Amino acid sequence: MMSDPQDAPIRLSGETRQRSFLVEPDAGARVKIAEDLGISAVKKLRFEGTVSPDAARDWRLEAKLGATVVQPCVVTLEPVTTRIDVPVVRRYLADMPQPEAAAGAEVEMPEDDSAEPLPGSVDPAAVMVEALALALPDFPRAEGVDPVEISVTEPGQTPMTDDDAKPFAGLASLRDRLEKKDDDEG
Repeated sequence: MMSDPQDAPIRLSGETRQRSFLVEPDAGARVKIAEDLGISAVKKLRFEGTVSPDAARDWRLEAKLGATVVQPCVVTLEPVTTRIDVPVVRRYLADMPQPEAAAGAEVEMPEDDSAEPLPGSVDPAAVMVEALALALPDFPRAEGVDPVEISVTEPGQTPMTDDDAKPFAGLASLRDRLEKKDDDEG
């Protein structure tokens, strides 16, 4: 998957210098990545950047992810080709506090989603796949295809609408009824 054996995982512990990397998976690796991500194809994929010291013991990965992917349209299942060009930043912090949580308990996400605990090494190929997964369109649609509205309910019931799902929709109708009542009494 790597374009150069020197671009294997980059060791951080004991290092003090900036390292550059370039990851350009071959056709076989792109097929495997597409399968792992559950998409039709990864036509092109390139991840280039640097890992450099940041503050006393922290590290920073800055890279550019470029990819051309194919996914099925969520409406017609026709292939949809998307070009992705995004910057990727990861900060590896030596003193990042770890949330304490019981097994199965929910943990609040930190505000800075680029920060991670400092590992012994960073694998640019793994960061690339993660960044690609996050950059994929959630609901790819073929050109000219409008969103589909689906309503499902029990027979004889009125389907719930998007307006019904809005948290303050009920309050607005209550306000309107109270205002009308006040007008009728006044």
